[in-house]
Amino acid sequence: MDAKDFIHQTVTDNPVVLFMKGTASMPQCGFSSKAVQILKANGVTQVAIVNVLEDDSVRQAVKEYSNWPTIPQLYVKGEFVGGSDIMGEMHESGELKQVLVDAGVVGA
Repeated sequence: MDAKDFIHQTVTDNPVVLFMKGTASMPQCGFSSKAVQILKANGVTQVAIVNVLEDDSVRQAVKEYSNWPTIPQLYVKGEFVGGSDIMGEMHESGELKQVLVDAGVVGA
């Protein structure tokens, strides 16, 4: 399976996927740490984490897959949501919580 196939399968098989640098318990950059905290603040308890530092082909392919140049990247129900800045803005406005509720990932 090539990197793009892996990404597609991962985002379609898991309700919430975060491509990040490091792991949820040991983020390797401030943006990835912020993304994890935002998900926790919105009640997300089940998230598939993909550490892009473990595979450079995935790190490059996810940028092409989403047409988004930076990491972290959040997917909900197979749809690209955005990076940590967009996640932060959506969290502040309540929009992220609504996306997660609509997707059946968290309760209202």
